[in-house]
Amino acid sequence: MVTELVIKDLHVSVEGKEILRGVNLTIRQGEVHALMGPNGSGKSTLAYTIAGHPHYVVTSGDILLNGESILKLAADERARAGIFLAFQYPTAIPGVSMANFLRQAVSAVRGYTERAKRAVAEGGSAKPIGSELMPMREFRKELTQKMEKLHIDPSFARRYLNDGFSGGEKKRAEILQMAMLEPKIAVLDETDSGLDIDALRVVAEGVNSLLGPNLGVLLITHYQRLLNYIKPHFVHVFYNGQIVMSGGPELALELEEKGYGWVREEFGEPVMAQEIA
Repeated sequence: MVTELVIKDLHVSVEGKEILRGVNLTIRQGEVHALMGPNGSGKSTLAYTIAGHPHYVVTSGDILLNGESILKLAADERARAGIFLAFQYPTAIPGVSMANFLRQAVSAVRGYTERAKRAVAEGGSAKPIGSELMPMREFRKELTQKMEKLHIDPSFARRYLNDGFSGGEKKRAEILQMAMLEPKIAVLDETDSGLDIDALRVVAEGVNSLLGPNLGVLLITHYQRLLNYIKPHFVHVFYNGQIVMSGGPELALELEEKGYGWVREEFGEPVMAQEIA
């Protein structure tokens, strides 16, 4: 069965202020959707809401995964259900290696950790430390394979998570996480942010290597340049907390040529003189 994420008339508030004002969007495995819009339009709010960040309050509407609402699921439960979020600004965690972080994350998402906890709760004896994790030999084999596929140096796994990483390295670390967690639906929040053209190309190649019938992607970006490397099936214009227009890849080219001024003119406040100049 093809996994389907359906966002229905979604309204979201932050600290009492409404940010999302009725978002409707359907993403299926095998599809790449680009969401484009100016700063402050609510794109990242949508990303965090899908992932289950508790700071974002859904006031009405729903998010369905294969017909079932996920609004009551915590972020970790959504991850186990197949939702992944790549952050715009990944956090550094000194002292935790990439390999250890990934083993913990993969073990949680694939159910190793939960099964170990359940066994103890049901009266089983305490297991040795590490028994709640994916077996080390299996993990190392899979990590090596995924790093080779993404052309990532093996030494990357021994470095502390995002600590001292360049912008490009942080984004590659996010793509490696996506490769290991094997989500059904991935939300990439401004993956091109802060990248020069060479780093952008490398990160895009990593994303493209993971695309296929088992992965649906929501690609959030300001600029057409990322879409030169990752080809979307659908492009949506996001403004003032809503999707105001949808189309094919040609819509992104129109935005690149005209900017967002015409979007503001048609769907929001008047464009100021300095924006036209």
